[in-house]
Parts: sequence; C-alpha cells; structure tokens
Amino acid sequence: MFSLAGKVAVITGSTKGIGKSIAEEMAKAGAKVVISSRKAEACNAVQAEFAARGQEAIAVPCNVGDKAAAQNLVDTVIKKWGRIDILVCNAASNPHFGPMATASDEVFDKIMATNVKSVFWLANMALPQMGESGGGAMIIISSIGALRGSQVLGLYGTSKAAEAGLCRALAVEWGPKNIRVNTIAPGLIKTDFAKALWSDEARRKSREATTPMRRIGEPKDIGGVAVFLAAEAGSFVTGQMIVVDGGVTIAGS
Repeated sequence: MFSLAGKVAVITGSTKGIGKSIAEEMAKAGAKVVISSRKAEACNAVQAEFAARGQEAIAVPCNVGDKAAAQNLVDTVIKKWGRIDILVCNAASNPHFGPMATASDEVFDKIMATNVKSVFWLANMALPQMGESGGGAMIIISSIGALRGSQVLGLYGTSKAAEAGLCRALAVEWGPKNIRVNTIAPGLIKTDFAKALWSDEARRKSREATTPMRRIGEPKDIGGVAVFLAAEAGSFVTGQMIVVDGGVTIAGS
C-alpha cells in the first residue's frame, strides 16, 4: 500500500531539508522523482546522488515565484515522462523575521508569491493533466504557523494558513477526478530554513522541553508522511492538514 512504483513525483524545493527528504523517501518507494530548486548546480548535484543509488531522477531548476519558470517545470516533466502523478509544493520563502508592522509591501508580495501564488499556479498547470491520466496526489507543505499566532513569523504563518485554504478548495474541486490534495504542517524541523529557531541552544532546549516527544523534528519525519499521502495507503484522505510536530501544538503552555 506504500508503493509508488511507476509514479512520477515533482517536488519543489527538493535540494535540501524537507523537500530532499520527501524526494528520497518517494524514490525509495519506487517513484521517478524530479529534483527542483532555484539553483541549477544544486539540482544537478542532488540528481547525481540519486543516480549513484540507481534511482531514476531528473533535475529541473525552477523559481516557483516566476510563473513562466513554473510552467517550464511542468512542461519539462510531461515531455520527459508523459505525466505527473504526485505534485509536492514545498518551496517557500520567509525574508522577514519580526513584527508584521515592520514588513514592507515588497516583502509581503514576495512571501505570498512564493508560498501561495506558486501553489495556485502549479495546481492549475499540473492537475488537469493528472485528472486526465486517472488521478493522483498533491501535497502542500504548510506549517504549524498556520495554526498559531507569532510575534516574529506572522506573515509566514499567514501564507501557510492560506495554503491550507487552497488545499481544501482544491480537494473539493479535483476529488471527482480522483485527485487527493492534502497539507503537511511540520513543527520545528532541523533544516537550514529553520536554523534561526533551532541553532540557539537555549531556544532549542526550551522547545524540546515543551514538546511531548522531547525533541525537534528531522526531515525524514516529514518524508514518510508524504509517502503515505501519495500512496494507496492514503487513498481516502483528502483536504486534510496532517500536523507533524511531536505534539507541540496539543501540549499547552
């Protein structure tokens, strides 16, 4: 029920961290994977790692905040493999750390374009073909920031809440075509993207102490959940947000 043999999976932001873990676990499950991020050299380096393990992968650089680049990503994959069965929208941006009152319009636009509009674009580009091919799965990487307020990550959390709204709407629209759309909401994961939150020892220990699992997450903690949502095991799950945070959001203060 967890096999992805014969499936084609596109994962944005997949040269490191959560995205790379998702690509690795999907490849282990048998999928052909598309490695994608802004920098071509990073994509090619990761693709070479997969090839060295005998896993089928291609590298397609893409800045998801650029509509033409997003369209090229979809078109390149379909030209190469004829289909997209799994779309994982993981690429995200957060150029602002602080109160929303100190954020510029330009910062707001960048966050929303990268984190929200790109998901809208890629869904509209990839899901029609997916429906014609008999169905598939779309997975959006959100955050527990979608569920909680923050003094320093307000815009980021707002964008992640918007992704959850897109997920529910897309699940309703595309369910009749056998396409499932879900979000994963990670807690604090040990990635470069979240380094400001876990590299400070005092802050990390404080988070660990208030997390029921008594640790912060690792990228592999998200990769396995993504495989479940993409595979037959998750065939009746759609429109949901799966929180993967070690229990921090249910633990209280």
